[in-house]
Amino acid sequence: MTADHQQADAAAGTNQAARGVRRRTLFKTAGAAGVTAALTAGGFGAGRLSAAQDIDEKLSLIGSDIVDFYGARQAGVGTSPQAHACFIGLNLKPDTDAKGLTRMLQLLTDDAARLSTGTPPLADPEPELALRPARLTVTFGFGRKVMDLLNPQLTPEWLKPLPKYGIDKLQKRYTGGDLLLQICADDPLTVAHARRMLLKDSRYYTTMAWIQHGFRNARGSYPEKTTMRNLFGQVDGSANPDRGSENFDYLVYGEGELGHIPAGMDAEKGGHLKPWFPNATSLVLRRIEMNLDTWDELDRPAREMSVGRTLDTGAPITGGGEFDEPDFEKINPHGFPAIPDISHMRRSRSDNPDEQIFRRAYNYEDVPDAVWEGEADEDTAVSNAGLLFASYQADVEKQYMPIQQRLADLDHLNIWTTPIGSAVFVIPPGADEGEYVGQKLVEHT
Repeated sequence: MTADHQQADAAAGTNQAARGVRRRTLFKTAGAAGVTAALTAGGFGAGRLSAAQDIDEKLSLIGSDIVDFYGARQAGVGTSPQAHACFIGLNLKPDTDAKGLTRMLQLLTDDAARLSTGTPPLADPEPELALRPARLTVTFGFGRKVMDLLNPQLTPEWLKPLPKYGIDKLQKRYTGGDLLLQICADDPLTVAHARRMLLKDSRYYTTMAWIQHGFRNARGSYPEKTTMRNLFGQVDGSANPDRGSENFDYLVYGEGELGHIPAGMDAEKGGHLKPWFPNATSLVLRRIEMNLDTWDELDRPAREMSVGRTLDTGAPITGGGEFDEPDFEKINPHGFPAIPDISHMRRSRSDNPDEQIFRRAYNYEDVPDAVWEGEADEDTAVSNAGLLFASYQADVEKQYMPIQQRLADLDHLNIWTTPIGSAVFVIPPGADEGEYVGQKLVEHT
């Protein structure tokens, strides 16, 4: 396909996606027929084989996959996690008023909606980079300053910095922010281009507070719905409510009722979550530094006891499979709890079923600071890695903060982990076509 044809496809907007589906269906049919004919005729010539391989390669492309931008809820929360993420924190300029903020949200919404369909935004200088959305999602988060400009009567009480925990060593370059842009896709080039386009249209109203990149396994490396692993080698997110389930709607959006209640939880203590706004949620983003150098000094049993789960399958060390309930009452042959009371899993559990969250974490790996500062020697740490812990919940105070306090008080993993960044945002409802993200909040009376 020539560059002119690519640009013509791009200009066609969302119709391009529909044509792409039809083309892929046609390729699939033609590919199957072509291969069958070649085998029947005994035609194993290089030309025919090459054509079949070319069709298979087209069918295997994931870059054309699209996640709908418009809808009652924003994409990027209940969406199956993509391989790459970029979290951007922006601060409003002092002269940005409600009118300027609204104008910016209109521009960014239009950009994000176009990019998510593989359509270049207006005045995109590199439109070819926008043609493969690769399940791109752009999720908007609002801090208190943004909410107070849009509709202060809707600002929830929990929209403020988290309490200072004893384990925290927060750095300004990863903390706070008035506006969040969460950009996720299965292709890092797609993420990079979306980031550039969105920042171009926000720079007149905001300044950069921080930017954080994260990654998971490449799409297709494991079957869909496989729990991710963090850089400690642990499965990360086994206790998550299933996306789209009754529990997900309740715990993340405060809607409906809690269905399945894990063993050890008291049903009578739960059932009190309410949405702060329909189809809206919250995000707590914590940057957790993980000391891989000292973690490497532990043997495998010590690592598993620290977490409370086996490293190979992620199952509780009391037995079963990854998604089986742990037996916190089980005693080991030495007379101690089989799952230590200070293990990460035990400290994160409560008997209140409302104290659950939905985590959508990403790993990060950066150059050690000593290298940048020109102080590297034989004693320099060889890793600068960790976890971008993205926690979504209906109510930060009722769900996230009790869990975090227990972990801060006595979690064995605190020996190897340190929170160095923290931010809290509301995730407003989605936008209908023709609206901008946040419009429902502005128009609410």
